[in-house]
Amino acid sequence: MPKKPSAPVEAAETGRVIGTAAHGEEERFDRIFRPTTLNDFVGQEKHKENLQVYVQAALKRKEPLDHILLCGPPGLGKTTLANILAHEMGVKLYVTSGPVIEHKGVLTGILTRLERGDILFIDEIHRLSPAVEEFLYPAIEDFRIDVATGDGAFAESIALDIRPFTLVGATTRTGLLTKPLQERFGVTLRLDFYPVDELERIARRSAGLLGVACDQAGARSLAERARGTPRVVNRLIRRVRDFAEVQGNGRIDQAIVESSCERLGVDTAGLDEMDRRLLLVLIEHYEGGPVGVETIAAALAEARDTVEDVYEPYLLQQGYLGRTPRGRVATRKAYEHLGVPFRETRQGSLF
Repeated sequence: MPKKPSAPVEAAETGRVIGTAAHGEEERFDRIFRPTTLNDFVGQEKHKENLQVYVQAALKRKEPLDHILLCGPPGLGKTTLANILAHEMGVKLYVTSGPVIEHKGVLTGILTRLERGDILFIDEIHRLSPAVEEFLYPAIEDFRIDVATGDGAFAESIALDIRPFTLVGATTRTGLLTKPLQERFGVTLRLDFYPVDELERIARRSAGLLGVACDQAGARSLAERARGTPRVVNRLIRRVRDFAEVQGNGRIDQAIVESSCERLGVDTAGLDEMDRRLLLVLIEHYEGGPVGVETIAAALAEARDTVEDVYEPYLLQQGYLGRTPRGRVATRKAYEHLGVPFRETRQGSLF
């Protein structure tokens, strides 16, 4: 069974301005920023165009959508797309998550409330327990669930029909999904990190929804720091707006973005203090690596899970950090970004 994120991982993500996990306070702002139609959704153009076809076809046939699996890192719009699909189909959306569905009774209660065509969105679907996952199979294949009645020798299983619905599953860890569950989705979409141009459009749209002026240079500067993630750019806009109103003229421009992000510890590449500290530990303490993750975690006074699940993914994806059979290494790009003279790692540079 997949492990649940440890408390240190959740705490580290919650405390980061550029963290991709949702903060509790952001729900109110998500409702403000969240588009309601596919036409208003910025980015993921190929997937968006395909979803428009699937929606139109389902409406034409008067059938529910096929079950859809949304994969990709947090903050890229999986929950937003589920809301949009429900709006486009004219049905209700029921939202839950893998860890919340602790036993089959919880899932039974949800499934029996669904009307025909409704969408059930299960976030972190890879964290369903094996028993709940197996119980879900006949529901999504045959729109039927098996309900146990009675006790002991009088126990029996009754097949109960449920109304046809659409399951939209979301996962940040595709590798932890079981093959039988993956195969039951008719459509699988992997969301990619957003290019700067699309994040710039999102920044200007979100600023407008907040009622704050944001020029093109300011939006561009925010987009470059947003780590390819709409959630991050929206969070930065809210923080920069505070500085603009108190220390500026209320307008988000390049100067206020740069000064605000410097105060927040976010540099031009979207790296924060802990990102830079991890790279500097590798470079200054261990000659660029290779170094085992346990050693890095000890040097940072962080849990190994926090290093692997919070700090490393973006550094690896952007090419600041490399993984080798002997451990982690700082790449040439990391040296250049930190302004440190480059030297080859102890095993020779492959970067």
